[in-house]
Amino acid sequence: MNTREARLGAIILCGGGSTRMGQDKALLDWGGLRAVDRVAALAEAAGAQVVLTAGRDYGLDWVPDPQDGAGPVGGVLAGAAALRARGCARALVLAVDAPTLTVEDLAPLLGAEAGATFEVSPVPMVLPLEAIPEGALAGWPLRRLVERAGLAVLPCADEARARILGANTPQERDRLAP
Repeated sequence: MNTREARLGAIILCGGGSTRMGQDKALLDWGGLRAVDRVAALAEAAGAQVVLTAGRDYGLDWVPDPQDGAGPVGGVLAGAAALRARGCARALVLAVDAPTLTVEDLAPLLGAEAGATFEVSPVPMVLPLEAIPEGALAGWPLRRLVERAGLAVLPCADEARARILGANTPQERDRLAP
């Protein structure tokens, strides 16, 4: 089975409270939906058969970070283990702070045979679960995971750049708000 046909799962990285945003970014309202719900709907529209959040429970399937405060790679590793157990071979890794992404934005990643991310940010990414390096640690920076997994780094369209980077400040939120 080639990777394009492999069962796809999604991991939504949720970091909890944000001092810059004044609350948990997953709970921010984006056009009448919580950010986490918009990102989950995006994952399903992109073909994910299993969608889970990593880090916190938002009423969706979820996995706790294996090491609190270690960073997003811990969520990716915990999510990957849960996805493997559910028969997935690839993970679409998304950040809750990028709720305005579209399926069209993700298309280059979804079509990459060996997995990929964009040049501007390690997330979103498509990660073949078999590409996770042996000995990967929860505290690794995401870029180290991308490099060690051998993911392709793709250019992104200029019009998608702000959606890919997401909203980490109120000013970025205002710029992206629907």
